[in-house]
Amino acid sequence: MLAKYGQAKEPFGAWLMAQKDRGDWIDPIAAAARADRAFPRNGSPEQVRERLRAMGADGDAFAALDDAELDWMSF
Repeated sequence: MLAKYGQAKEPFGAWLMAQKDRGDWIDPIAAAARADRAFPRNGSPEQVRERLRAMGADGDAFAALDDAELDWMSF
């Protein structure tokens, strides 16, 4: 994926796993991603959503994922 000015953008899955000690909704899903061996580390936001669906995540996890995607897209 290319970010502005032709720079490569970090995959969403990798970015999410790197999030720590934010103090917001993203912390718990980032911790869960790091603990999940099958987490799509180089995955897109939709691939991460598919993984959450497969794991039976609740609505709060999807809301946090939406927030994470917006934050990731801002970089």
